Amino acid sequence: MHKVKYYYDPDTLSYRKIEPKKSRKYRNLFFFIAGSALFGLLGLIILLNTSWLNTPKELSLEREVNNYELQFDILDKKMEQIEQVLANIEDRDNNIYRLYFEANPIPEEQRRAGFGGINRYKSLEGFNNSEIIINATQRLDIIQKQMVIQSKSLDEIAKLAEEKEKLLASIPAIQPVRNEDLTRMASGFGWRSDPFTKARKMHWGMDFTAPRGVPIYAPGDGEVIRADNRSSGYGKHIRINHGYGYMSLYAHLSKYNVSVGQKVKRGDLIGFVGNTGRSEAPHLHYEVWKDGERINPINFYYGSLTAEEFENMLKFANQENQSLD
Repeated sequence: MHKVKYYYDPDTLSYRKIEPKKSRKYRNLFFFIAGSALFGLLGLIILLNTSWLNTPKELSLEREVNNYELQFDILDKKMEQIEQVLANIEDRDNNIYRLYFEANPIPEEQRRAGFGGINRYKSLEGFNNSEIIINATQRLDIIQKQMVIQSKSLDEIAKLAEEKEKLLASIPAIQPVRNEDLTRMASGFGWRSDPFTKARKMHWGMDFTAPRGVPIYAPGDGEVIRADNRSSGYGKHIRINHGYGYMSLYAHLSKYNVSVGQKVKRGDLIGFVGNTGRSEAPHLHYEVWKDGERINPINFYYGSLTAEEFENMLKFANQENQSLD
């Protein structure tokens, strides 16, 4: 309710009611309406520029953007998984497959190389999330390139495997004495104590302790080039030429099951454990040669031993004990 105001009239010695002028009423009304409109407009502008008040369309767009961000997070995790799987395949390709077939590894910079030249992602620029979109697209392009390179590499490996199938069959890849026939793995490749002189000398093979007469098997395809006792210290021994620079030797045998010139296959029975020649006890002395050099036979048992059996053999083979020959 509007407050009524009065003034004192000294002429009449009484209070008279103040009657506001109509022009002032209209002016006050105008200022009130204008102030209210201005305040309302400022309030509306503030609300429209904050998240306090969104239209249904804006709410829908916000949900859509949040969904896209979620999908990008999922895509990012999937790409990480793909990259990990690819890295594992590439590592095996370089350090197992290509190494096994004596092929040159594919350089890391070739596998991870980007794309030079023009900006192939220019069309993706200028959006609110351009950086995320461009990064995801680049990663997908690199993954695709890695897969193409890896696919071509595996095609090459498959061709090498086909061409070298005979090589794989020829490499001495199994243990010449079965585990169930072994007493123990007596001595490995390396510096060992001589059983007769007790001096420290190089032991060029592996000694498998087993009873006399235990079967000895060919570890790979090849041809018997020696089966005699005319090599000093070896006693009755056999040598097999596997081709591709590989040769294997079996010493201190009790008797032979093959003859010179005979072709053998991996797993064929070639002789029996004995104690002939310079030997302290019944055992098989086994050597592997590559291109005229004696190498550690323990690297060639991948065809017959489990990981646990290989680990146990490796532990015993590395002990600097006394050899049996």
